[in-house]
Amino acid sequence: MDKILPRINSVADLKKLSLKELTSLAEEIREEIIQVVSQNGGHLAPNLGVVELTLALHYVFNAPEDKIIWDVGHQCYTHKIVTGRRPLFPTLRRYQGLSGFPKRKESPFDIFDSGHSGDAIAVGLGIATALEKKGLANKQRVIVVIGDGSLSSGVGFEGLNLSGSLKKDIIIVLNDNEMSIAKSDGALATYLNRVITGQVYNRLKSDVWNLLGHLPKNLTTRARKWAKKLEEGLKNLFVPSLIFEELGFRYFGPLDGHNLKILIDAFSRIKNFSGPILVHVVTKKGKGFPPAERNPEFFHGVGPLKEIKKIDFGNLNPKGFSEILGKTLLTLAEKDEKLVVITPGMCLGSGLMEFREKFPERFFDCGICEQFSLNFASGLALSGLKPVVAIYSPFLPRAYDQLIYNICLQNLPVLFAIDRGGIVGEDGETHQGIFDFSYLRFLPNLVVMAPKDETEMRLMLIWAVENLSFPIALRYPKGGGKNTLHHNFPPPVELGKGVIEKEGSDFALIGIGYAVNIAEMVSQRLAEEGLSIGVINARFVKPLAEDFFGHLARKYKKLFTLEENVLPGGFGSALLEFYQERGYRIEITRFGLPPLFIEHGEREILLKKFGLGVEELVKEIRKHLFL
Repeated sequence: MDKILPRINSVADLKKLSLKELTSLAEEIREEIIQVVSQNGGHLAPNLGVVELTLALHYVFNAPEDKIIWDVGHQCYTHKIVTGRRPLFPTLRRYQGLSGFPKRKESPFDIFDSGHSGDAIAVGLGIATALEKKGLANKQRVIVVIGDGSLSSGVGFEGLNLSGSLKKDIIIVLNDNEMSIAKSDGALATYLNRVITGQVYNRLKSDVWNLLGHLPKNLTTRARKWAKKLEEGLKNLFVPSLIFEELGFRYFGPLDGHNLKILIDAFSRIKNFSGPILVHVVTKKGKGFPPAERNPEFFHGVGPLKEIKKIDFGNLNPKGFSEILGKTLLTLAEKDEKLVVITPGMCLGSGLMEFREKFPERFFDCGICEQFSLNFASGLALSGLKPVVAIYSPFLPRAYDQLIYNICLQNLPVLFAIDRGGIVGEDGETHQGIFDFSYLRFLPNLVVMAPKDETEMRLMLIWAVENLSFPIALRYPKGGGKNTLHHNFPPPVELGKGVIEKEGSDFALIGIGYAVNIAEMVSQRLAEEGLSIGVINARFVKPLAEDFFGHLARKYKKLFTLEENVLPGGFGSALLEFYQERGYRIEITRFGLPPLFIEHGEREILLKKFGLGVEELVKEIRKHLFL
């Protein structure tokens, strides 16, 4: 039988297919996604779970006139394949190839550049409101696809609340991938408790239970068992409807998210309805690939995996800096019962699986709720505990208000383990951690530090937990550093002081974080040309110790700073201000990233492009030394 996928060059081609052909196409698309992700890396499990849902949406609605908006956006692979980008799909997440997220500059079918969760409902409501004002509400529909934890975010609930209130024409598709909509101790559980503790409900439940007790003994147990199952089924069936209808939505579902006939029939009927509509679709994350079905958390986002079908992923754990975070916190928690760990939905990526298993009562995954996570940490710190917030650099700004006014203003002892600092690479603009030094550096009371490798990471973590009497930010990159963990510890951490890694005669490179490793390689290359370039590991962005950095100004004629952060407001700026305020006369040249949103691509390519590759730095430094 001929393949169907090669014939799909547009949504118009998709609409010509029969239901049987659509079903076959879904499996071909899954194979294509697995093949490409095995080479390029990407969000595997989420995309395997929404293949049929995506096909049904494009089969029924008329995009791009109808606006299909993907919340978070990491579920858009099938969407890209069927909207004219199939030939480019093998370039997914490669430099100058297809982005792993919706990009407006890439296609008119991509309505919103979505990379962070919870935003799409409000964006969709804005578009729906504008369409109404233009008189186009009856001609163009707005469909927002949310899921994978997005609904747990505060901004997501805010969008639901106002959407139901304003009564605009908007369809929200809740992709429930077999996980609870909210945590068992959240607001939805509270609402459920109100329902099941009501007098009418419980009187009926009690009467039925007592009635079943009058049956013959051998039937009573079985009957009550089935009654219990019926009770749970009724709650699952009716409670979501009640919740969303109370918010002002017409609720449809739950629907089987892998049954194309059911989905197409439902969307065909719903598309002509007016007002706010919520369609509850149940899907299986990782559908069609058994390892991802068994372990969807691990396969949420993966790096390149060669021969993906032949690998047993059951025991794989995060490596490098993230693993050191988890293992070090585990050791420290065994000695310090005040240590608690918080993460906004980033347990696996932050290397905290083992900690969660060993100390479940001291581990709190708050879901994709960054603001709540920091407020929660504030309360823990106020009560004498030592909270560690494990969070990604590009997601921390979502809680910037809480960071400034609830933690730094009150000088609370909270440790931030900030992963994904610097150029992350293939996930692109919304995930590059290149602004954190700048937005953290000027906050009062906050100490900002960055390790060069895993050994220093462990050393800094120990120091931070032992000295946690003020807010501390520990920023580190994704993956592994230059060195594996070794037993010869570098000098102990002293507040504001760096380390002289290599002495030089007249000039020195001062690196911060992983950039120290790049500085060492640059120094070695220049040494081959007979130049003596010192290497300094700054360790701290703030504070900067007077004695240490004053000594450098007296020793060297010229300093070069190196950082994986935008230059405005970064470490280099901090050093310039430090010396200027104290009257030091020393020439400083800064190397870092331009104030741009950096596209997706392999990390090495992006470093070279922006002048942070070893050869590019050698060339520039040579120019400055011989001007």
